[in-house]
Order: sequence, then C-alpha cells, then structure tokens
Amino acid sequence: MKYIVVTGGVVSGLGKGVTISSMGRMLQGCGLRVTSIKIDPYLNVDAGTMSPFEHGETYVLNDGGETDLDLGNYERFLSISLTSDHNITTGKVYRKVIGKERRGDYLGKTVQVVPHITNEIQDWIEEVAYVPVDDQGNRHWDAVDENGVNAATPSSSADEKDVRVADVCLIEVGGTVGDIESSVFLEALRQFQFRVGPSNFCLTFVSLVPIMGEEQKTKPTQHGVRDLRSVGLSPTVIFCRCKEVLEESTKNKIASFCHVDGPSCVLSVHDVNNVYHVPLLLLEQKLHRILAEKLQLSSIPKLEGRLDLTMNGLEEKATMWNLCEGSVANEKVLAMLASGQEDLDTLGGISRSMIDWARMAFKLDGFHVSVKIVIVGKYTGLQDSYLSVIKSLKHASMAVERKLDLIWVEAGHLENDFEGDSGGEEEYKAAWEKMKSADGVVVPGGFGTRGFNGKVAAAKFCRENSVPYLGICLGFQAMVVEYSRNMLGWEDANSTEFDEETKNPVVIFMPEIDKENMGGTMRLGS
Repeated sequence: MKYIVVTGGVVSGLGKGVTISSMGRMLQGCGLRVTSIKIDPYLNVDAGTMSPFEHGETYVLNDGGETDLDLGNYERFLSISLTSDHNITTGKVYRKVIGKERRGDYLGKTVQVVPHITNEIQDWIEEVAYVPVDDQGNRHWDAVDENGVNAATPSSSADEKDVRVADVCLIEVGGTVGDIESSVFLEALRQFQFRVGPSNFCLTFVSLVPIMGEEQKTKPTQHGVRDLRSVGLSPTVIFCRCKEVLEESTKNKIASFCHVDGPSCVLSVHDVNNVYHVPLLLLEQKLHRILAEKLQLSSIPKLEGRLDLTMNGLEEKATMWNLCEGSVANEKVLAMLASGQEDLDTLGGISRSMIDWARMAFKLDGFHVSVKIVIVGKYTGLQDSYLSVIKSLKHASMAVERKLDLIWVEAGHLENDFEGDSGGEEEYKAAWEKMKSADGVVVPGGFGTRGFNGKVAAAKFCRENSVPYLGICLGFQAMVVEYSRNMLGWEDANSTEFDEETKNPVVIFMPEIDKENMGGTMRLGS
C-alpha cells in the first residue's frame, strides 16, 4: 500500500479536499486504484451534530455515517463508496482508546498520547486503507481486458464478489499545520512514515500564495513549511493556491527555501473555470511522474500491465491544452477532444477515462443557455451547507447542457411575519421576486422551527403556479404540511417535531429517534 498525505498551511479552506480528489482522479487515469481517508482534528465523534454555519454540510455515507463534506468530494470525483471509518476524528480515536483502557486491554500501563493515541491513529489508517471501496468491481477503467486487449469501457461484467483493494491511500489532514488540535495526528504521521518506509509514504502541502502589489508573495508558504518541518515532516510536493498562474521565479524561490527537489515539485493550482479542470492541471504539470518516482510505482509487480504513466500518449497531448494559461477551452482543444476523433477514440481503458473527463471539463465551459434554480434554505449564509445539493444540480445541468444559475433565498424571508419586522419589508419583497424568476425550486433539509413556514410558503407558491419543486427531507415535509393545510383543510397540520399537540400530525418521529441524544440517532444511509 502506498500512502499520500495532504496537509495545509496559512489558512483553512484552501481546497485540500478538491486537491486530493483531483490527485486521486489523475492516479486513476494512470490505472491505479485509490481510496481516501479524512482526518478531522475536532473532538466531536462525527459531524452529525455540528452547525452547518460552522462546518458546512454533513455528508451521509451509504453505511449511515455522518461525516465531513470532503468525503463527498472523494466519492464524486473518484466513484468510490467510503465508510464512516474513513473519517477519523479526535473524538473517535479517544473514545476507542478509553474503551480499551476501561476493558483493561493495556494491562495496567499508563495510557498516554504517545504511544497509545498515536499508535491507535496509525493502526486505524492501516486497517481502513485495506477496506475495499470498489465493492462492485466495475467502478474503474481497466487498462486491459481479460484477453490482454485494451478495454474502451468500464468492466461492467465483473463479478460482484470481485472486491479490489486500493493501490494508493490518500489521506487529508484537516485544519492547518500549527493548530494544537492537529498536532497529535502530525506526530502519528511522523512515526507512520518510518513504519511503512520512505518508498511507501509521500507528504504534500497545500499553501496560499497571495498577490500584493502585483507580486506573488512566498513568505506564508515558507512559514507553513517551516512549521511542518519542525514536527519532523518534509513535503515532497507543494501545491500553491493562487489567483493567477504561478510564475517561474516564484516556483524557484519556494523550491529553494522549502526543501523540495526543484521547482518542478512546486505546482501551480490557480483559479480555473470549474473544479473539473484541476486533475488536468495536475496532469499537465506531471504530478503523476513525481509521485511515481517517489513511491517507486514502476517497480511493483502487481501493477505491471496496469500502470501507464504516459496514458497512451495522453500526457503529451496535455501540453496542447495550455491549462496553465487559464483553462479556457479554445477551438484547438475542443477539436482534439471531439467525440468523433479517431486517434482519441481508439485509445483504450485508462486513457479514455481521462479523455472523457477532459471533454466534460471543457464542455462545461461552453454552456451559455442558463437555467435558474432557486434554493430556499435556512443556512444560506454558508453555501457549503448545501454542497451535495449544489453538486447534484450542477451534474443535472451538465446532463442537459445548461449553465446553472443558482439563486439563494433565505426561508425566513418568505414568511409574512418577516415582512412586518422592522427593516424586513425590502428583503421580503426581494425574496418573492427571486421566487417569481425561478425555472425550478429546491428546498433542502434543516432542523428547528426557524424558517419552516417560509418553506411551506414556497411549496404553496410552486403548487399554485406550476413551478417544479423538489423537497428534500424537511423540504418534503413542508410540501406535506402545505398540502394538508391548504387542500385538505387541516389548518393545524404540522410535524410533531414542531408541535407535539397538533390534532393533525402529518409528519411524526420515527421510533428510533432519541429526543435527548442528537448524535447518530437518525435512520440514514442506503
């Protein structure tokens, strides 16, 4: 098993999740099977009880696990199915260690952060890395089929019992280097690099390169790497987030001061038209070859016939995309990626998967006809609160070749009571004007009474004006309550979550709900 760790510095929210997902997608293009782990240093056991305003959405896995939203990025980019154990938190680790101590598993030893907590983290990583996330055997593109011939389609005929362990495990460490919360995980990873060996461990670092007075500043990256090296970890690759393409002089300076093997190991991850360009951006800068050399991928016997670093010539074609000049799809690029072009369509397996990805990324840039979708939510102050809803809408708009125009409406602004509040009249009118402009309305989930009547009002508007409406969780409950009140005449129809005394409880608590303990009590998953 090969391990690639992604850490971050300077500030949070730089896009480590997208970076690690894009790296995994690129490695899949080389024929490798990947899995991923997210480490969250907070003391919460999981993300289920955390405020969306503070941490974004809670992403629900097939096994019902309530996890960080980055696991959603992994699943969407890599077409894998993760488990709740793929999200490691401080709360989970300490709960497990304390459970062992209570059972006497440590045989009277003094239980300490080092070695007991750090060993538990390392054991957890190694155990989860071998959990198959490709349980159907048909999620990845095969380099060759059973006859040794290049395969142009996914191996959909694979046996369901054909579980395949990943070749590479991607590990994202949440937060920033220097945080007190993450120090124990960095210490565990420092030890882990010696446990698995240098050829099986690669550390990367995501940093910010701000532009001040038209100059790209490297000092934040230097300080971030210094903090990382102070705990015994040294990055092989540095990803530099910047508004513009990283200049060669900037790369040279970072490489010189940050102890990496030349400017080729300093990668520009600048702003692009859409996130689907990022795997192509990394490919164009030959990240796959840097990782292959560090992890000695070419020397692994089981990868023979499957690993293809040239991607059947696609690597050379990547230089034609000029991705480092803004990722703007020009006629030459679109012609090269055209579905009818013979030299590309004859490429098999892994290369075709990246061709399809590139077509999708560049095609998305060319959509001009827009569709207006209103999202009526309670947590619109932080759009990450509805990240999976946004991504689903984007995927749907891509399928029908439309440019998605998202319009945000705070649910509470649709309520009559809000209009009467001091200063609320203008926001009330603006919210309803947005509703009237919608081609469709999505009302996602939420908790608590705040804004619920606004969601009910949105459902009534859509029903009366024949506007397509999709209610998710609480949004669907709002549809039921609205119909019951206005069509069935049950004026007090409500959910027992909001009114336990209602004579018409059209939404009730499920029997397994615990009204006292909030975490891990909902019926979730597949």
